[in-house]
Amino acid sequence: MSSGERKYWYNTTSGAVEYGYMSPAVDRVGPFDTADAAANALQTLRERSDAWAIEEAIDEDWRKATDLDGK
Repeated sequence: MSSGERKYWYNTTSGAVEYGYMSPAVDRVGPFDTADAAANALQTLRERSDAWAIEEAIDEDWRKATDLDGK
């Protein structure tokens, strides 16, 4: 038994929190340690996506600032 079978998942199709592998992988987000964390999965995904976008913008600015060839 893999560790995901003993975790909580958020089902993006139904909006339900599930314990273990109840639905197809394409419909699941997770795993999460608690049902509450799984229930907040969409907010967590938004926050992570926003953070990644900021990091990418900073990296791109750094690349432009350090480009010695002026490209």
